[in-house]
Amino acid sequence: MKHRLIALALAAGLPAIALAQTPSLQKIWETDTIIAVPESVLPDPAAGILYVSLIDGGPWDVDGKGGVGKLGRDGNQYNGQWITGLNAPKGMGRYGNRLYVADISEVVVIDVSKDRIEKKIPVAGATGLNDITVDKNGVVYVSDSKAGKVYRIANDVPTLYMDDLPGANGLKASDTHLYILAKKAVLVADASKNLRTITDLPNGGDGVEEVGNGDLIVSEWIGNVFYVYADGRKVLMLNRQAEHKNTADIWFDKTLGVLYVPGFNGKTITAYRLIRS
Repeated sequence: MKHRLIALALAAGLPAIALAQTPSLQKIWETDTIIAVPESVLPDPAAGILYVSLIDGGPWDVDGKGGVGKLGRDGNQYNGQWITGLNAPKGMGRYGNRLYVADISEVVVIDVSKDRIEKKIPVAGATGLNDITVDKNGVVYVSDSKAGKVYRIANDVPTLYMDDLPGANGLKASDTHLYILAKKAVLVADASKNLRTITDLPNGGDGVEEVGNGDLIVSEWIGNVFYVYADGRKVLMLNRQAEHKNTADIWFDKTLGVLYVPGFNGKTITAYRLIRS
């Protein structure tokens, strides 16, 4: 049957490889609507859990209602009270026992081995810290969506890394590259901070994850998830707008081939398997 489909594709003038390898998402599980406005999700494979940033209020409110919860990797065993007293926590990144969380104007450092906040790193002038990524050397990058900036934090000292990036949001560090979502643009910066546009999105990007070989998975908060090829082609894999389910700061587990999607105002976490063949 597969050979027949390929033959039909060729007869129609379509590339057979495109037919065979169009990426898609297959839902594995979804939580009930019990997650208090989840913005970001980050797996801890050794512990068998997912860390979830919980805004639990307005997206930029300094209200002390936010925190970080834990969720089993099967979508069960939810603990929404692991870390409390934050404001509107969003992106997360980890290096060793340190979990870094963007919280409006500061980066909160959580010691996961001790289940407590170790310290908070203020970022002078920041009012819209959003996504976080950590490179292989433990250097932290955090976006300021309101100011259009990206900060670099080394040895707990923040410095301005890049400017003039309106709507800067999703970040992903990869060897010598840094992927950046800025409004509709999907960008990549080299070690010298030279920017190249990979593609543009219809609305505006939120989370960005690597698949491999330069391919990415990119979310739009309004409810869309795209597969973005290294050459800029993109495929819409998920559209949850009609369900009023947002698709916020995603995480892709390369080992398992599983994408975790926070539903933000939908108050869910959903796991999908990436299908590429």
